[in-house]
Amino acid sequence: MTSAPGVTLSGKADIGARSLFSGLRLDVAPGDWTCLLGASGVGKSTVLRLIAGLETGAVFSGGIAASDGVAIENRIAYMAQSDLLFPWATALDNVTLGARLRGEKPDEDRAMALINRVGLSDHAQKKPSALSGGERQRIALARTLMEDRPLILLDEPFSALDARTRAEMQELAAELLAGRTVLLVTHDPAEAARMGHRIYVMTSAGLEEADTPPAPPIRDFDDPETLQAQGRLHRRLLGRA
Repeated sequence: MTSAPGVTLSGKADIGARSLFSGLRLDVAPGDWTCLLGASGVGKSTVLRLIAGLETGAVFSGGIAASDGVAIENRIAYMAQSDLLFPWATALDNVTLGARLRGEKPDEDRAMALINRVGLSDHAQKKPSALSGGERQRIALARTLMEDRPLILLDEPFSALDARTRAEMQELAAELLAGRTVLLVTHDPAEAARMGHRIYVMTSAGLEEADTPPAPPIRDFDDPETLQAQGRLHRRLLGRA
């Protein structure tokens, strides 16, 4: 993997006559986890999809650029809110999907190693219909990790997991994505407080950067300063900051 650049998005987005956001500037620092936190409908996923170059249903006016001046295309791995697994393919085939779509020979040994890391080695030959929602989410995470890209866009990647598995997958993702530039969209203040080098809160009024705990990510979920940061984020989301 080459050095991971930062990314900046600035501009406005409209859906029909409605402004989704305007005058927005988001700086995603190179090699760090940036968390974008906010309520549903404020445009978080739209920001993520704009950076990924995907259809959003919005008209965007502005710019998106990497800090190294190189095009962003082909340097992004994206994980959506839904797992988007192909129902007719096995878990292993879904993890190696990117290589096969590019006409490359899949590295099945590496894919199996990742499937093992997400705790599903016994399910590699199962199709998505035989997996639980949380298991499908873990296979989708393994597929994202398999792409080995410097820029990682994650849209609620741990939302379908139970509390224990969510904590484990957060720790695994932090380990395996170390040195990458990661933008994590989340509704969960606890997740942002635990994982973010930088945390932005997005509301209908715009974007504000929030204070992060002094300890580096990934932080202990029961660390007092992490819990205090979580509380501050909750209050900000409730408009009580």
